[in-house]
Amino acid sequence: MSIHPSAIVAEGAVIPASCHVGPYCTVGPNVVLGEDCELVSHVVLDGHTTLGKGNRIFSFACVGVAPQDLKYAGEPTRVEIGDGNTIREYVTISRGTNGGGGVTRIGSGCLIMAYVHIGHDSSIGNGCILPNGATLAGHVTVEDYVTLSAMAPVHQFCRIGKYAYIGGGTTITQDVLPYSLTSIERNNHAYGLNKVGLQRRGFTPEQLRELSTAMRLLTSGKLNTTQALESINDMLAQGAGGEHVKYLAEFVASSERGVIK
Repeated sequence: MSIHPSAIVAEGAVIPASCHVGPYCTVGPNVVLGEDCELVSHVVLDGHTTLGKGNRIFSFACVGVAPQDLKYAGEPTRVEIGDGNTIREYVTISRGTNGGGGVTRIGSGCLIMAYVHIGHDSSIGNGCILPNGATLAGHVTVEDYVTLSAMAPVHQFCRIGKYAYIGGGTTITQDVLPYSLTSIERNNHAYGLNKVGLQRRGFTPEQLRELSTAMRLLTSGKLNTTQALESINDMLAQGAGGEHVKYLAEFVASSERGVIK
């Protein structure tokens, strides 16, 4: 085990021999690290925090710290992080609250860049990219393979659908359509399909055509949301749409805050 002499590791912390704990890190008594994790330097791990294998956390990041919630009274809530994530400098990840389910979760294979804040009770999926200064308020859900851009704030209780791409500085106050491009440059509207991102993820030309048709009904036509959903469900009933179009329709139908169109 490689633990720098200046690091402070509390009794009770679980650190496998394959891990590296750099200078001036602080690891709390209820922290559990997986194999091959690296804390570069000056990292703070607090609370009931569990990390999977192969995570790398850079200097001055604070993970598992108490939530920024006036209702929080010191209860033993959690942060759970998967495998193979990169968490860069000055990232803050708050643990959950009893009122929000008690757990802040991050999946695997995510890149969380400098100065990102992930608020209490938020849930981040797999393969997500959160660039510099992105800010997630409490109770935010970010599904798999989402890409935010720099300085994008997300309001409490918003949900961002799979494979969405959000432009820099875009303020999110409603749910973001999966597979969509959403940007402040288009007056905070969804303006099309994240075609390049989907191609990189192996979507077929047929899947892209089906999703493009469904997205146009939601964002470009004269139909309201209810009418667009009826048209998409008609597509599905006629066999002109697969699992991704079905998920898109279910996402819109289940939205509680409404979707950005």
